[in-house]
Amino acid sequence: MIDTKEQPATKAEVTTTPIKVKKIGHVVYSVSDVERTVRFWTEIMGFKESDRNEMGMVFLRCQTDHHTVAVVAAKPGARPADEGAVRLHHFAMEVDSPETLFKAREFLKAKGVPIVYEGRRGPGSNMGIEFTDPDGYALELYYGMEQVGWDGKSRPTEFHRRAKTLEEAMEVPVPEGP
Repeated sequence: MIDTKEQPATKAEVTTTPIKVKKIGHVVYSVSDVERTVRFWTEIMGFKESDRNEMGMVFLRCQTDHHTVAVVAAKPGARPADEGAVRLHHFAMEVDSPETLFKAREFLKAKGVPIVYEGRRGPGSNMGIEFTDPDGYALELYYGMEQVGWDGKSRPTEFHRRAKTLEEAMEVPVPEGP
């Protein structure tokens, strides 16, 4: 893990990061009642449900990205969140290309930041890498989020093409559609 208490580097020691965030992409947080929260996001906030996965996560969108907000049930027995606290699962940032993901992965490893996940998980069909910041917050860099078209339908589950590495995600691309 990066020690952020180190002395500032001199100008000659500064390393330029290959990570160029295109936009903040989505936030995933844990909730005490998934269905109640989904109703809030759909009925009050006007979001549309895109997908649900086998772990009970619900993916919601406000524009064409497959998801902008996702919710997951808090772990059984978890103590209630402190007042004003959010149980952050992770937040994600979009990058401009798969090549940037590969460069970011190597850069993070070289800086001592462990990668906790890489590849493609499923809903949204985006490839990505996940790691933690110095306080342990989960972050994701991703590329290739599914865009939901005029018909409002996301890809069928069989098109998700899960992958355990970035290399596998590149070798087994996601089909364009039925």
